Amino acid sequence: MPDHFYVYPAYLDRSLSRADGRRVPAGRTVAEVTADEVAQAARKLGFKAEVEAEKEFPRQFFRYAGRVKIAKKAGAPKAKTLRALADELVRLRASAGRK
Repeated sequence: MPDHFYVYPAYLDRSLSRADGRRVPAGRTVAEVTADEVAQAARKLGFKAEVEAEKEFPRQFFRYAGRVKIAKKAGAPKAKTLRALADELVRLRASAGRK
């Protein structure tokens, strides 16, 4: 089993539907998420995160938004981690005065 998983910004983007790749409830997300913001939120939550800017989300292969490689933690499944990342992105945007 790999010791990491990948998070594409599309997983946490409010402007996308579930069919387009969003993986958390829209009420817990922000619009126009970047890979750098996802990495910042992951680091703030205590994860090791590395941005891979040249990668694209398969459902949006025409747009190189990048992805974030996040090291797994024991007892933190991917779905739970994605919800925590979404909540942290909301907090980061609120502290920066953005939505």
